[in-house]
Amino acid sequence: MANIICGVDVSSETLDGRIGGSGLEVSVRRDPEGIAALGRFCAEHGVELVVMEATGGYEKLPFGLLWAAGVPCAIANARSVRRFAEAMGVLEKTDRIDAGVIADYARAKGLTSQAPESQAQERLRALVTRLRQLTQLKVAQSNQRRLVQDPTVMAGFGEMLALIARQSRETELQIAELLGADRLWRALDGAFREIKGVAGRTVARLMAEMPEIGTVSNKAVAKLAGLAPIASDSGKRKGKRSVRGGRAQVRSILVVIAGVVARHDPDLAAFHQRLIQAGKPRMTARIAVARKLLVRLNAKARDARALLPA
Repeated sequence: MANIICGVDVSSETLDGRIGGSGLEVSVRRDPEGIAALGRFCAEHGVELVVMEATGGYEKLPFGLLWAAGVPCAIANARSVRRFAEAMGVLEKTDRIDAGVIADYARAKGLTSQAPESQAQERLRALVTRLRQLTQLKVAQSNQRRLVQDPTVMAGFGEMLALIARQSRETELQIAELLGADRLWRALDGAFREIKGVAGRTVARLMAEMPEIGTVSNKAVAKLAGLAPIASDSGKRKGKRSVRGGRAQVRSILVVIAGVVARHDPDLAAFHQRLIQAGKPRMTARIAVARKLLVRLNAKARDARALLPA
């Protein structure tokens, strides 16, 4: 575990760094020159790990450039950092205070460096995100059109929906080309599609949002997706175990697809039926089926990875 950690608070224009323990501080602009200066500051003071929060994409440039300069970096969950600060009694909030809190959180959590995504992985994530946005936009426009009678307005909706359809097709083609160009993704695509009901969008979502699939245990992959039941017991009380956290986009697609797969898979269908007959709520049963489906996908990904030549 790193002993000298620099926490960095990231904003749209600046980076505020603070080394936990020593309290040494630095503030630079969030541009290549400023990031290079931050890298020199870390090298001068023996920093072993730079940690920053995920801030909607503003962290990508400093993360990538620091890694390229040989500075190990990690990304921390912003909500977890904020709760850590509150638990430690740090109610004040400034950029420099936040940087110090990030460093303290990273030490307490035992964070380690995380390699940045490859360009292909980053592009796949961007394309999958855009396809999801287009799908949501199509649903919204279709629902709004049903309430309209004016011919001119109706024509505008028609043009918008045609544009969305064209962009969706183009995005799907780009995703297919990207998956086809990578041997691991080709192998995973073939393995996942062996499960009837798992289609292209599901495969793309999994590879974009959960690149670890097939490299972690079934328990870990369920927790990553937010499909693992969380214990809520205290003393003699046995609380209801619900799912929360994890990667919401993966969880949402698996919950939907689980119902489709269960129509074609007798084992999953029987499992779902047993839960319903036992009095489980329908959503609870669907989540349990989604978790079982994810475990199968994880096993198939593990086998597919093992068969690839080194």
